[in-house]
Amino acid sequence: MNRRRFAARCLLVAAGAVRLSRARADEVETPESSKGHLNAVTPTLGGKQFWADELFFHDWHIQRNVFTDHCRLLDGRNLRLAWGTFDQCASKLDEIKQRRSIPPMHGAGVIVLHGLFRTASAMSRMSRYLRDEGGYSVFNVTYPTTRGAVADHARTLDKIIRSLEGIEELNFVAHSLGNLVVRHYLADQHRLGLRGDERIKRMVMLGPPNRGAQLAEALSGVGLFHAVAGASASQLARAWRELDGNLVTPEFEFGILAGGRGAERGYNPWLAGDNDLVVSVETTRLPGAADFAVLPVMHSLMMDSRTVQQYTLRFLQHGYFVSEEERRPIAPAAVLASREASEAPKDAGPSSPTG
Repeated sequence: MNRRRFAARCLLVAAGAVRLSRARADEVETPESSKGHLNAVTPTLGGKQFWADELFFHDWHIQRNVFTDHCRLLDGRNLRLAWGTFDQCASKLDEIKQRRSIPPMHGAGVIVLHGLFRTASAMSRMSRYLRDEGGYSVFNVTYPTTRGAVADHARTLDKIIRSLEGIEELNFVAHSLGNLVVRHYLADQHRLGLRGDERIKRMVMLGPPNRGAQLAEALSGVGLFHAVAGASASQLARAWRELDGNLVTPEFEFGILAGGRGAERGYNPWLAGDNDLVVSVETTRLPGAADFAVLPVMHSLMMDSRTVQQYTLRFLQHGYFVSEEERRPIAPAAVLASREASEAPKDAGPSSPTG
């Protein structure tokens, strides 16, 4: 199978998933389709690529539909308890808080972000592990990766962070595209003269395309790519330079887990160097990381690896993946630049005149 045929098959699978989400969304998730049933407690029927979380309170969360702009209030079982405007859903949540005497949130929390084409369910095992083994309050975010640019998702992340009242410490665990959403959020804060939320302590990046995504570049030549994958995926390919200019390196501690075979060639023979099938090890690297590790996992499944989960929790708790002695930090950009300058050949200057 050649590269072009492989790329086309990848897009057909993605297109099928998006069409299924659209069909489910069109089936039930519009106000007009449930007249007379407003705010009835009902299960959702999908359409996850068209909803963005904007508020969390314990297991409850309010989402906004990217097409209709209406909102819904979901509980931890994804039962829809209310829908309408954001204020109507927030009012219903306040009613639930009072009726059930629910205490405010407190302690340490982790915001979990999935990658392109995925939903919060892709990060469910990681989220459970961090909650059960680490004792964190975990906020597993859904955002519509195929609808909107990275800047749109960053603005939604800002709303989520602001909603987490009572949480004293915040951490991030992000997979793939989710890492760029966090970095864009931080850049937005800088542009406003802010440093980001002071509660943020650490972050673990899983398979981050910190220097763009080679597979996205390869797929960008296929006709269906931009229609199926959306603006965020396009930014990973042809518009990478523009996107990269709107990202910053976190000022808090962060660690990077990359997938690869630990060899010259990775799981995908069409990507240069070691890789996790989607992202090369080299493009995950970001100067300033407190720790860096490569594990034998593939991109789309790495969050389900128990080793990845253990490394992630250990970094959130201690700032390293294995131990303090075995940390493999990546020097900050200024240090790397200084090293390169010192290692450059010295200019011998003009030669002495002869005569």
